[in-house]
Amino acid sequence: MKIHKSSFFFLGFLSFLGMTSCNETSKQQLPIYNPSDMDQRVIDKSMTSVTHHTVADFKLINQNGETITQDDYKNKIYIADFFFTRCTTICPIMTDNIGKLQDLFKNDDDIMFLSLSVTPDIDSVSVLRAYADEKGVIDSKWNITTGEKKHIYELARKSYFAVLDKGDGGFQDFIHTTNFILVDKKKQIRGIYDGINDEEIERLINDIRILMN
Repeated sequence: MKIHKSSFFFLGFLSFLGMTSCNETSKQQLPIYNPSDMDQRVIDKSMTSVTHHTVADFKLINQNGETITQDDYKNKIYIADFFFTRCTTICPIMTDNIGKLQDLFKNDDDIMFLSLSVTPDIDSVSVLRAYADEKGVIDSKWNITTGEKKHIYELARKSYFAVLDKGDGGFQDFIHTTNFILVDKKKQIRGIYDGINDEEIERLINDIRILMN
């Protein structure tokens, strides 16, 4: 059977486009988020002069009662979010989306997840363990954590820039956010995403792959 020369040209052109697309993806760069790049309503006044922001050290307790620190995420790319187990609105959607990300990257050791409870007094280790079992959490990839409320809220506001409100430190001080925060291996924030928006989840997946490259 004779194949017209134009067919060879077309196939070659498609191959060229595919190679170009791969090369363009590998060349993509993600921004590094510093306080000056963020909505200033998010930024604590004490951080306005910071020019190279990294996530602060943390000490949390996971679903197995284990202490979790930055060392557990050393040289890892991870996604952080803030939730509480009794939430019936945005949190189930967010948790399901992290579950999908966990399944997608379950064989990539460089990718991990960190969920922080904003009602740590209610979300004890036993509650988190039951929640993790219900949601299909892989313990080696995803820590669902509790800890000291003040510490968690400072992380949300001063490390992850997860919320707009400053809080009053009192009874009504409560964080409720859909944000997923992408952190690279150098503890730098590389993206912030709406955790209940499918298009944002696709953008997050693409950005994770850019960091992996």
